[in-house]
Amino acid sequence: MTQSRFTLHVSRLKFDEKGLITAVLQHHLNREVLMVAWMNEEALNLTLTTGEAHFWSRSRGELWRKGAASGNIQRAREIRVDCDGDTLLLLVEPAGPACHTGEMSCFYQVLSEG
Repeated sequence: MTQSRFTLHVSRLKFDEKGLITAVLQHHLNREVLMVAWMNEEALNLTLTTGEAHFWSRSRGELWRKGAASGNIQRAREIRVDCDGDTLLLLVEPAGPACHTGEMSCFYQVLSEG
């Protein structure tokens, strides 16, 4: 089965009631999920303009560029949209760890029942 490629305009995205959309970052080569964050329209436009991932911090209530302090930027190679238009998948080229703990991925912990 071949996949069709469609282009969706930014104006068709479904931001939530707070003006945010979920963004999943995935390594563009090995497809490892690196992190999940939230974007508002300004963060998305900055990402599209600069090529570097920008997000909206829900806890601080401000825009932030991934890697601004650490240098571990996430260069967006491609942005995909899910079928509902309410989640973004950023295929990124990481310049270092995605997680603030120093791990390459924020998903380094395994859930156990105990």
